[in-house]
Amino acid sequence: MLPYPQIDPVALAIGPLKIHWYGLMYLIGIGGAWWLASRRLNRFDPTWTKEKLSDMVFWMSMGVIVGGRLGYVLFYDLNAYLANPTLIFEVWKGGMSFHGGFIGVMLAALWFGKKNNKSFFQLMDFVAPMVPIGLGAGRIGNFINAELWGKATDVPWAMVFPTDPAQLARHPSQLYQFALEGVALFAILWIFSRKPRPTMAVSGMFALFYGIFRFIVEFVRVPDAQLGYLAWNWLTMGQVLCVPMIVGGLFLIWLAYHRAPAAPAAAI
Repeated sequence: MLPYPQIDPVALAIGPLKIHWYGLMYLIGIGGAWWLASRRLNRFDPTWTKEKLSDMVFWMSMGVIVGGRLGYVLFYDLNAYLANPTLIFEVWKGGMSFHGGFIGVMLAALWFGKKNNKSFFQLMDFVAPMVPIGLGAGRIGNFINAELWGKATDVPWAMVFPTDPAQLARHPSQLYQFALEGVALFAILWIFSRKPRPTMAVSGMFALFYGIFRFIVEFVRVPDAQLGYLAWNWLTMGQVLCVPMIVGGLFLIWLAYHRAPAAPAAAI
């Protein structure tokens, strides 16, 4: 068993002002995505300025934050937030849904694309390889918060989390998700998108592999207490929400390569 590193969730406190690691992870994710996007901007569209890229990053970041929070409220704990609506603003305590954030990003891409003469999938293909940076950073934030831990296990790398009332040795599922949704997904998309691909192919790869990775990790991750397992003593809400992503990703990849012949999209 490995000792859990006791890290104060508050990275910096200045009087009543507290800066949490969880919030800093979002800044790291957004900043890292913006930096990498700026490196590929000329290949995406040479006419775009850094200012336009910054605008896109801002609106998509808003989609992540607002969509992620509303997604958690709607998908995972609606009754608690209806009973106490002010809880929705306590984002430093966690409670963000990837699937809600994903919907928020899609809506932002649809709106921003229309304003800037880009199709929805042109923007999504450009953004997709950068998203795993934020996903990986967010999972590190979950680990520091000692939340979203896994099932009890006797593997050598199991940890006892201070927030676990039972104090059992558990899978560090946050680190599994960091490795898969962050590192592995980034490598797959970054390498895949280095060559010209038809429009929708990169988006399809993102949806497919995120869905697969998340579906797998859910088998060892403890579901949210207020929901538990939805069926068969193993099916979780996270897995249910990943099924459309896997199916949709496969469909987008198939469609990208089977549409009427057209010039391939530039490498992004």
